[in-house]
Amino acid sequence: MVSIINAPTQTEVIYPDSDGQPMANNTKQFHWILVIQQNLDWLYADNPNVFVAGDLFWYPVEGKPHIVNAPDVMVVLGRGKADRGSYKQWEEENIAPQVVFEILSPSNKPHEMERKLIFYERYGVEEYYIYNPENNQFWGWLRSEEGLEIIPSITSWVSPRLGIRFEPSGDKFEIYRPDNSRFFSYLEISQMLEQKQQQLEEKQQQLDEVQQRAEEAETRSRLLAEKLRSMGINPDDLT
Repeated sequence: MVSIINAPTQTEVIYPDSDGQPMANNTKQFHWILVIQQNLDWLYADNPNVFVAGDLFWYPVEGKPHIVNAPDVMVVLGRGKADRGSYKQWEEENIAPQVVFEILSPSNKPHEMERKLIFYERYGVEEYYIYNPENNQFWGWLRSEEGLEIIPSITSWVSPRLGIRFEPSGDKFEIYRPDNSRFFSYLEISQMLEQKQQQLEEKQQQLDEVQQRAEEAETRSRLLAEKLRSMGINPDDLT
């Protein structure tokens, strides 16, 4: 009897979906990651071909799982909104995220941020933004023929890809949509909706009061007409 031994198959490459590290190191960093990711999701809610993600592993090169980064927020124009465990670029028509954001925390070291800049420049990012909520500093890089170059004047800068405007000033940092409405946090949106609901309820109460007064006036008019008729007076003759 002859035994046939199958040739060993190529070892499967594993692309982890997590490194076990937390998404954010403090509440300020977490706040801004959510604000930017959620508002961009909202901005492109009606466009099925824009994918927005937060803290998602991005693998740009097939077969090399050690080449990976997880931008705090990334935007991919031209890819669908389907859920993903990670962004494997070769499975996405080789489209790299065009815009990425990093929100600094005290644990971020200069060499780490330099490494990220090199990574984003090497693998095709067109716009790269960094915000430090501790001191309200904001930087941006834009791709040119030479690679990612620092944007010299970032105040009132409008993203070429997203059309959103950045306004870092004093102790505030604000981002505006193309329609000039500001990026809001979930809490701010909830408060605005609650205020709007309260205004609607007050308006409805006013309308109900007007309706009630009108009904009461109609009732008084009907009773007066009935009393006049009982006295032999036709109320129509009085008009």
